[in-house]
Amino acid sequence: MAPAPRCKDARPWPRMSSTFWAAVLLSSLLIIYCGQLAAGTCEIVTLDRDSSQPRRTIARQTARCACKKGQIAGTTRARPACVDARIVRTKQWCEMLPCLEDEGCDLLVNRSGWTCTQPGGRVKTTTAL
Repeated sequence: MAPAPRCKDARPWPRMSSTFWAAVLLSSLLIIYCGQLAAGTCEIVTLDRDSSQPRRTIARQTARCACKKGQIAGTTRARPACVDARIVRTKQWCEMLPCLEDEGCDLLVNRSGWTCTQPGGRVKTTTAL
């Protein structure tokens, strides 16, 4: 059998060094890795503030977390964090230390959230969705 005729317009792939392919592989892995969070960490994705009412600001934030087994997204020291899932399940919000160091934490009566009271008397109320 005669070999199949080759196309005259066909060009062979250009030869690239192994260093080039290693650089392509490393850069693609870096792009994939940078989109992922390290285990046990959180980042704020969105933050909206509404100051339309006098003496009152309503803030809503969305966080993205990569929590370890037995943890869930919560709040520690007024920042998103991974906390023990038991705290959220039992609604013992103050156990996750959601307030800043100089603030006091109190549960809301219906356990739907907590308040952080600053030394000057200002109160910040947080409700969990």
